[in-house]
Amino acid sequence: MIKYIITLCLLLSGISLVAQDKLKTKYYRHLAYNHVSPHVPIKGIYPISKTEADTSSHYKFTFHNDQLVEIVNHHYNSQRQHPLTTFDAYKVMINYLHNQEVRTFYDPNGKRIANERGVYKEVFTYDKKGFVTSLEFFDLEDRTMESNWGIHSYQWSKHKKMVIEKRYNLADSAVSISPYFSFGTTGIVYDKNGFPQANYNLDEQLKVVDNESGVASYQDTYDKNDNHIRYTYHNQSDELTLNQWGFAIGRKTYDAEGNQIGRAVYDVNDSLLNEREDFSNVYAVKAPPISAADSVAIKRVAMGYLIALQQLKPEIMEEVMHEQLAKRTIGWDFRENEEVLRETTYQQMIDFAESWNQSGTKFPTHPQQSVTILDAYQKAASVKLVSDNWYEYLHLAKIKGQWRIVNMFWLYKDARRNEY
Repeated sequence: MIKYIITLCLLLSGISLVAQDKLKTKYYRHLAYNHVSPHVPIKGIYPISKTEADTSSHYKFTFHNDQLVEIVNHHYNSQRQHPLTTFDAYKVMINYLHNQEVRTFYDPNGKRIANERGVYKEVFTYDKKGFVTSLEFFDLEDRTMESNWGIHSYQWSKHKKMVIEKRYNLADSAVSISPYFSFGTTGIVYDKNGFPQANYNLDEQLKVVDNESGVASYQDTYDKNDNHIRYTYHNQSDELTLNQWGFAIGRKTYDAEGNQIGRAVYDVNDSLLNEREDFSNVYAVKAPPISAADSVAIKRVAMGYLIALQQLKPEIMEEVMHEQLAKRTIGWDFRENEEVLRETTYQQMIDFAESWNQSGTKFPTHPQQSVTILDAYQKAASVKLVSDNWYEYLHLAKIKGQWRIVNMFWLYKDARRNEY
């Protein structure tokens, strides 16, 4: 029975039964950065043990005879990655058929999904020497399709020290390297470690030329841990030049575990133009406790809703309620004979402030009401409001420096009125 279960699991995972005794796994904290081409192989960096992986963000690589057959994505760093670096799927299955490598993508429930490029299957073709010559994209029905960059296929060939790349759409027309960067035919130069060190814009004679922004190449530098630490933009004379975003040099910084923590950009003279800290859930900086002034404001706004009703002051209701207010309670649908949610709109609340207590009899002469801040964090607060009529739970948001009520859920204070 146990043997049957193991066999079934392997079949479901897409790994051949022949591979059982030859599978090995490796764990990596990160994928090597790639902003050049899908021709660049997927590579894990910062290897860790399985024990470390159990408590860390990571990727799990499975190999069969040194061929990569599966990647499971347990990388929960929230930092945005380049579309050519990440496949944006829980699992990548890789099968090898004759001279092709086929990649398919899955969610945690085993359902096939589209990857970061918006495609469901990628088919790479190799020549007899193992050089990747093409890539095509397919949908769930194995029909050819274009990626979200408008690319259907990549074609690669060798020219001197360069890998020549051309891209085509389904109409067989040439496509730029990406929607936001206008390189046509490109030439990739790899360093001795297999990383792309330069990507050139080429004319029809495969000569390096400037694009419309005056950029002819971008060049990359990696550190000893394979972190992408520097990228520069050059004209056709190989001189530093400003790119379309107005900088010539970019630098990245990393912590000891390879998490990117900062970046800066410079002009052609290496003078700093801008720098920033990179935010991710690796280093979450908690906000300090809210101020005494915020506490006072939260209570004032929460109580302001009742005051607006009691004193017929719609201007106060407009001040304390956000226009996208969601106010609800539990009611009874007599046609369906079941409990339902009943909703009151922002505009209805404004109208109620004008007329609901016109008789002056909806509240006692001396109302008994209290506000308790249940929790507050930076720009959010949860409040309990108890009055003569209701128990209410409020969510407040600090928007443009002002606390406003965005959510309300209420019940009658008399519990009997909440039973149907």
